Amino acid sequence: MTQDNGFTDSQKSYLQGFALGADVARKVKGLPVIADSGGGCVEAVNSLATTIQIGPRATQAALPATGRNRELAAQERFLAQGKKLSNEEQAKRDKDPLSIWPQMQAAAAEGVFPKGTDVFLWKFHGLFQVAPAQDSFMCRLRIAGGELKSWQLRGIADLAQEHAGHYLDVTTRANLQLREISAEKGCAIHTGLVELGLVNKGSGADNIRNVTSSATSGFDADELIDTLPYAKAMHHHILNDRECYGLPRKFNISFDGGGRIATLEETNDVGFQAVRVAEVNATNACPAGIYFRLTLGGITGHHDFARDTGILIKPSESIAVASAIVKVFVDHGDRTDRKKARLKYLLDDWDFAKFIEHVERELGRPLLRMSSEDCEPARPVDRWAHIGFHAQQQEDRHYCGVVLPVGRLTCDQARGLARLAETHGSGRIRLTVWQNLLIPDIATADIPAVQRGIENLGLEWRATSVRSGLIACTGSAGCKFAAADTKRHALLLADHLDERIELDAPINIHFTGCHHSCAQHYIGDIGLRGTKVEVDDDLVDGYEIVVGGGYADQQAIGRQLFPQVPFTEVPRLVERLLGFYVDARDECEPFSKFINRHSIERLREVTHFHPVLVP
Repeated sequence: MTQDNGFTDSQKSYLQGFALGADVARKVKGLPVIADSGGGCVEAVNSLATTIQIGPRATQAALPATGRNRELAAQERFLAQGKKLSNEEQAKRDKDPLSIWPQMQAAAAEGVFPKGTDVFLWKFHGLFQVAPAQDSFMCRLRIAGGELKSWQLRGIADLAQEHAGHYLDVTTRANLQLREISAEKGCAIHTGLVELGLVNKGSGADNIRNVTSSATSGFDADELIDTLPYAKAMHHHILNDRECYGLPRKFNISFDGGGRIATLEETNDVGFQAVRVAEVNATNACPAGIYFRLTLGGITGHHDFARDTGILIKPSESIAVASAIVKVFVDHGDRTDRKKARLKYLLDDWDFAKFIEHVERELGRPLLRMSSEDCEPARPVDRWAHIGFHAQQQEDRHYCGVVLPVGRLTCDQARGLARLAETHGSGRIRLTVWQNLLIPDIATADIPAVQRGIENLGLEWRATSVRSGLIACTGSAGCKFAAADTKRHALLLADHLDERIELDAPINIHFTGCHHSCAQHYIGDIGLRGTKVEVDDDLVDGYEIVVGGGYADQQAIGRQLFPQVPFTEVPRLVERLLGFYVDARDECEPFSKFINRHSIERLREVTHFHPVLVP
């Protein structure tokens, strides 16, 4: 028996066989082969893998597609059809995005940003390289149900001051973003958040985004159920189930408890709407009580609200049902065309009945069907309930909704609000989907002190200004996709209108920078989407303008008023539109109802703006 480098022939044979077996297993799972000793080794791996995959006793059946393998198996089905994966899918296939922390640390030590598809993979850890808008990272957090403790908000402000741009942005998912983070500070932000008890794994890229719930959960006098525990349970399920990181595209989940403030669950991929079943009758078969109605497929940027499935779910079952929905999406969502990789398009392709059938199969049991007529109708939401002072269900306690100009807070303002929450509240803070925050548990006697404290911070609590209904995404100042400087333009519009229009009814004006519609412009009373407009041979910032959008009990997708308007014309145009409303409305008529009973032609007339209309 000969020896070579300390190994006998039999030992070498054993090791070659072991390596071959390992590579066959990797090939079956869709992973790259890592050993090639020559002499047809790769050919043998391919041959054996093919036999295993198509044979009568397929090894794949013996190796359940769980964890990361579930995502790889879904990709493999498209490849087996001769299709090409999208660049992002191939990037995830080549490198596990949840295993790149050492690479991220090395890049931070060198002070360099990621390159190529690594830019996409970094987002799995909440870091977005926003070049060319800024030569920096944006960090998106993950704050389940929007609830923060005052010390966490203070800690985030400290992180922003030390490692980022000295401000915090509240998002339309009741979340926070930090911006202007240098290459060497990205990992420091990440570890700093973890030390504050905030884990933002999967807050970007093809993952389930921040789970939202009713902003007033637990203290809303009108709510049917406190949804914050369910949002937190879903949050922890996501963090600890690897299969929740293998999606074809981003995914949104929301819990609405039937309270005063709209949660916008109908704009989410999965919405749980609290309803009351009053009594058992001939058409229903469940005890009286509070349940969730399941809605699916919301994506207003693509002109679609989530639709009712006819499914009624016990609240205690909601996490298991959401998990089953996510896993069906993992298995069958499109991985070749990013534009068609959202849940809406799988539902359009299959129809709801087929999708629910797969969910029930994943869940292992049937779901309860019930007509919405057997549920008590939902209460109308209060469009001003996220601003100002409102009584809680707890005796002698109020919450205050603070107006944040286009969702932005300085570090000092954040610390000041944390101090108010500690001094006059319970140390709790709630972020909302309306880009502002609430301070709950304020005693009646402390209201004047809180009012003064908010004003001393340069902020507002009254619901009468244009700013109280103003929403804006980051825009071109911090996002490479945006075609206009949305936050700056929104504030300029507010300055213009506050001097000329006095509002006594809520008006929501949404500025979004691009077709992704992060600010959900289609559901605003007035929605503006950034676009470039040609003026005297120059391209300038401008907007597509839509009107008459709505949500909750006034659900509607806005109608296009103008496809392209230079921003310089927007303030006067909106002023005339609001003036028409103030002068010609019926008593107490909401803006959306007023605007939608007039033709687009009539609305164009009152604005006195006459561009060449582009289809």
